[in-house]
Amino acid sequence: MSTLQELCAGLPLDPLPQNRGRLEGLPHAPNRTPQLSAEEEKLALANSLRYFPPGIHKTLASEFAAELRQYGHIYMYRFYPKIQMRAYPITEYPCKTIQAGAIMHMIMNNLDSAVAQFPQELVTYGGNGQVFSNWAQFWLVMQYLSEMTEEQTLIMYSGHPLGLFPSHPRAPRVVITNGMVIPNYSSRNDYEKMFAMGVTMYGQMTAGSYCYIGPQGIVHGTVLTVLNAGRRYLGLDDLSGKVFVTSGLGGMSGAQAKAAVIVGCVGVIAEVDEAALLKRHKQGWLMEVTSSLDDCVQRIRKARKDKATLSLGYHGNVVDLWERLVQEYETTGELLVDLGSDQTSCHNPFSGGYYPVQLPFMEANRLLCTDPSSFRQLVHESLRRQISAINKLSEKGMFFWDYGNAFLLEAQRAGADVEKPGGSGILEFRYPSYVQHIMGDIFSLGFGPFRWVCTSGDPSDLAITDQIAASTLEDIVAQGVSDAVQKQCNDNIHWIREAGKHKLVVGSQARILYSDQKGRVSIAIAINKAVAVGQVKAPVVISRDHHDVSGTDSPFRETSNIYDGSAFCADMAVQNFVGDAFRGATWVALHNGGGVGWGEVINGGFGLVLDGSPDAEERAVQMLSWDVSNGVARRCWSGNTNAYNTIIRNMEENSNLKVTLPHLVQDTSLLEIALSHK
Repeated sequence: MSTLQELCAGLPLDPLPQNRGRLEGLPHAPNRTPQLSAEEEKLALANSLRYFPPGIHKTLASEFAAELRQYGHIYMYRFYPKIQMRAYPITEYPCKTIQAGAIMHMIMNNLDSAVAQFPQELVTYGGNGQVFSNWAQFWLVMQYLSEMTEEQTLIMYSGHPLGLFPSHPRAPRVVITNGMVIPNYSSRNDYEKMFAMGVTMYGQMTAGSYCYIGPQGIVHGTVLTVLNAGRRYLGLDDLSGKVFVTSGLGGMSGAQAKAAVIVGCVGVIAEVDEAALLKRHKQGWLMEVTSSLDDCVQRIRKARKDKATLSLGYHGNVVDLWERLVQEYETTGELLVDLGSDQTSCHNPFSGGYYPVQLPFMEANRLLCTDPSSFRQLVHESLRRQISAINKLSEKGMFFWDYGNAFLLEAQRAGADVEKPGGSGILEFRYPSYVQHIMGDIFSLGFGPFRWVCTSGDPSDLAITDQIAASTLEDIVAQGVSDAVQKQCNDNIHWIREAGKHKLVVGSQARILYSDQKGRVSIAIAINKAVAVGQVKAPVVISRDHHDVSGTDSPFRETSNIYDGSAFCADMAVQNFVGDAFRGATWVALHNGGGVGWGEVINGGFGLVLDGSPDAEERAVQMLSWDVSNGVARRCWSGNTNAYNTIIRNMEENSNLKVTLPHLVQDTSLLEIALSHK
């Protein structure tokens, strides 16, 4: 067992640590198949050896080459730390600035085996969401952070620490970019090669920016999604006895079981990886587990009849589950599912993100490595079968939505019947994105996934911040807000009042709620004051999921409800990153990739340390106001009514805010008339 002091002392080279390879008892990422040429393999090996002095190159070269050939990437397993990887209290980190200690706290939480999906491969969630590309980078970053002063900024190039550069106290302490590839070379094949060569990295959203807080981060978003899906599709606030069928119990998708229980419905979640399923069951997030479709159908019927709350994990392929539900309808006339979606990692469908129904899990993993082309064909066939079953149930009254994981996009590429009848354009599918129908209007009000982490590691601090957040939102509602804002505030007040009862913490003492600009700023100020007077014992890090009103340009998810032709433009995310940086963020991150996949999205994120100082309050006010208004203004310009009303209200409250407002065409027939003239 190492100490934090040893962990921050730099790469352990004399003596070299024992090479333990891949450890048993931990889940591991599927092997990659980058198809490198002989020259590219040499380059990948030479790139990895750059982190080490020439005297040990001979020792490391052969084992790194073996990792590259066997796993498709050089992770440097020899340098996997022996320390228990977790978010230690901030006071235990050897550092010269509180900000650096907070960042180390966040990094180690992202790599905690209770949090990370594949901890030894530095994957936090999503199958390939990396914190770093290899373990040498981790050691160097920890060393740099321990040495950093408030007149330095650490620059991160896709996992690689370029170094500490002279800066000033108001600048970000860390600036992170991941996957910033020239657009014409942003294909999946290009990514696989560049990642194997160690020159770029897929940071997902909050993995590569060190802001992941475990599946709790998506539990709340899933609660809001299912709750509002019930309101929109079923006309119900009470989902008792209603059945929600979906798939995935991994990093992000693991939240679905807990969310189903919180909203009070019957959640049935299929998962092919038994280890992931049992992990959620052990954590108490999944109430029951079965590998029998007969048992699964029987439990659905009973729970529907009893209007019981249930989260049921089916160990098997979701395609089998969908097809069995079709069979039940065709045999009995009984529709056993009301709401449906999918949370497999379809942004990464051919490298373990989606498993074809035709093969058992282990056999599929072997084929993925030995015959990628055949694996791809089976995935396409499986997607077509899954869509066929979903279509049949949808025609009978089941409501399905795309969860922004590229499921419908990949199904379309596989030739599945997902085209919208009478639709036009590549953004229109038979089923809407959940942003288009459910969450988009919430984003346009300025609401999104605001988060905080208590760096003391003390649960009592989290309980205090929960109380602060709830009281703050209640005060805002009491002052008077619109009906739409009040509904969202009330949902979130209920959530935060109940959060502690649901045992949502996995890893750091963190919390999430959806709030608008006024709520985020007010909560941040209140928490900062609590730190200042010692009510909260240590600094608090605030951040958000990049999946928010301003953070992400993603035409198949976050910006799928942008209809003015700019859904593929990434100005908003880039401006968000830049604007947060000079308005006071402690660190900022810009990524190529996210929930929908490499080359399909650009997203920006931040972290800000509330240390109780007046400076921290000023930073929070300036940065959070921009962080929300940026996206609301863009959505207003695209023609969204919620965003228009929200930005008008924001301008009334802040005389320094002046936004260009659109004059929308009222009579659209004049467009056709004007264009008819030759």
